[in-house]
Amino acid sequence: MSRRVKRPLRPASERAKGARPHRGPAAELGPAHRAGGKSAAVRLGDKQRAPKPFVPEPEKSVAEPPPLPTKVQTVVVTADEDNMRVDRFLEARFPGLSFSHIQRIVRKGELRVNGKRADSKDRLEEGQSVRIPPLRLDTPKAAASLSEAAKKTLQDLKDMTLFEDADVMVLNKPAGLAVQGGSGITRNVDDMLEVMRDAKGQKPRLVHRLDRETSGCLLIAKTRFAATALTGSFRHRSARKIYWALVAGVPKPKQGRISTYLAKEESEEDSIMRIAAHGDEGASHAVTYYAVVETSATKLAWVSLKPVTGRTHQLRAHMAHIDHAIVGDPKYFNKENWQLPGGLQNRLHLLARRIVIPHPRGGVIDATAPLPPHMLQSWNLLGLEADRFDPIENAPEE
Repeated sequence: MSRRVKRPLRPASERAKGARPHRGPAAELGPAHRAGGKSAAVRLGDKQRAPKPFVPEPEKSVAEPPPLPTKVQTVVVTADEDNMRVDRFLEARFPGLSFSHIQRIVRKGELRVNGKRADSKDRLEEGQSVRIPPLRLDTPKAAASLSEAAKKTLQDLKDMTLFEDADVMVLNKPAGLAVQGGSGITRNVDDMLEVMRDAKGQKPRLVHRLDRETSGCLLIAKTRFAATALTGSFRHRSARKIYWALVAGVPKPKQGRISTYLAKEESEEDSIMRIAAHGDEGASHAVTYYAVVETSATKLAWVSLKPVTGRTHQLRAHMAHIDHAIVGDPKYFNKENWQLPGGLQNRLHLLARRIVIPHPRGGVIDATAPLPPHMLQSWNLLGLEADRFDPIENAPEE
């Protein structure tokens, strides 16, 4: 079984001024931004500038999408569709098809690849045969005919926006708002994006996910082109993500690496990610770098986290694994007889603080989310200085 492995980051002497390693612009993560407001920039090379309206190059005319099949049909995966996920394949073939409809036909086994059931995350190969059942298109809504509720949703999305251009949005997702639908979820980001469908019926696409109670940077692709490019950046680990958390106790050493295998453990009421052994069924390798930024005596620590991999609940499970669970975590907080300091809210103290990723059309997207209200309250009560230098930027990328 792969146990906790922690090794310090570069020693302080090497992190002195002028001793920083050379990295390309996509990997370069500068000092943390102040926590008081939202921030984003697009950078070209080593120059950083404020976001400006993005003017994409003129695109060639696109053929009208094929009509939705009214009966079962079989199509062949083309070279351009090679390695495309099943759900993205359906979205690309039939713009306007809702996420819930795609998930439903896949879950029921109505869609088959070479005669076999497929998962929505499975990747297709050129030449495979895909059986497609009859489909139903969600009618796109014209902006002028939006209901009052839809207009409010559109305004809510605008208020969350940290960065936006013709291809990409970065939202500051509030804690408590789910990214996708599920049991007991009445409102989620994916459904909210329905109000942004364009004239061709295409709506912005989720590129990655955040847990419901995690706040911060959520990347959205507004075009099919951007979705493909951004998904590829995540797959090839070109995206750099930094999270902030408040944890119980002070990790030792104060900078290190956590490497384990994680596997999902299902129960009647819930499911969690458990530490697993290499070779266990469903086990995936997970690596996280952490650095203590500031402490509140020995009871609490503000840590900055850089996940190298992107496993479900990775940061939450890893911090619990090293006995420094994230404050307010209902699934993984495992400290017995531990009392929450007065004035702090018992909510998950985890923020997707920053994302740096190559822009699909060149340059770099660099967005930073402010502390959510409950974490800002905790920072103020504990006297933590939110504009301190964030040492996680010197963590390796693998």
